[in-house]
Amino acid sequence: MKLKLGIPKGSLENATVDLFRKAGFNISTSSRSYFPAIDDPEIECMLIRAQEMARYVEDGVLDAGLTGRDWVIENDSDVVTVADLIYAKQSFGKVRWVLAVPDASPVQSVKDLEGKIIATELVGATRRYLAQHGVTAKVEFSWGATEVKPPELADAIVEVTETGSSLRANKLRIVETVMESNTQLVANKDAWADPWKKQKLEDMRMLLEGAINALGKVGLMLNVHKDSLAAVLGALPALKNPTISHLSDGEWLAVNTILDESTVRTIIPRLKAAGAQGIVEYPLNKIVM
Repeated sequence: MKLKLGIPKGSLENATVDLFRKAGFNISTSSRSYFPAIDDPEIECMLIRAQEMARYVEDGVLDAGLTGRDWVIENDSDVVTVADLIYAKQSFGKVRWVLAVPDASPVQSVKDLEGKIIATELVGATRRYLAQHGVTAKVEFSWGATEVKPPELADAIVEVTETGSSLRANKLRIVETVMESNTQLVANKDAWADPWKKQKLEDMRMLLEGAINALGKVGLMLNVHKDSLAAVLGALPALKNPTISHLSDGEWLAVNTILDESTVRTIIPRLKAAGAQGIVEYPLNKIVM
């Protein structure tokens, strides 16, 4: 038996492959093939655009796949959400679909778009958003380069953003957030009802979530004389609970902890000054809670 798994082709592809590598699955993609190789004989991968993934999972073409929550909503797909994987192509957080207009536009809220034209790739969700606010406007599908369409081709756009920098570069300002989204591992309902496939997906979820937990973290181990232990522990961030164990020399202890990678450069000199020796920093692939 095999699990048919969809890998998102495009902007999320590299981030997804890297996340799976950290989780213990090595996926090899090729520009000439839509069927990446994976070092798990029980999984068969296929590259599918994130926009279409939920539809193929719902139809049973795929047992499971990774896509954005936004595209599940856009396609109104009836699938099982196995895991929320908070990562994206630039940062490991959520993205927003926002309503944006030119800086000079008089539009201040969605209510001001009555009778106007909105360009977006997220047509269905945008229409539902307008209906929720009692606004009637023309929503046109955008094939790309959506940011350059206002004001000549559209009065406003609904576009995805992580930082807002692309919108600002095109002299657009955000009016409202239409929805937040993040990457999800979703499954076909029949596949989820199959005990073997469900267990395979639950194991995958645990490993992927462990890889996400380890993002931006590093391990730190060091040796310290028992007389300096209090000073060394005082140099570590509050709320950290290091593992402390005895060495063969009863006067010395080993300390092992996990830290945010961004803080290590300031903490290591303090640890050294407090009496720590043999300080070793090491990367982490997974932290399974």
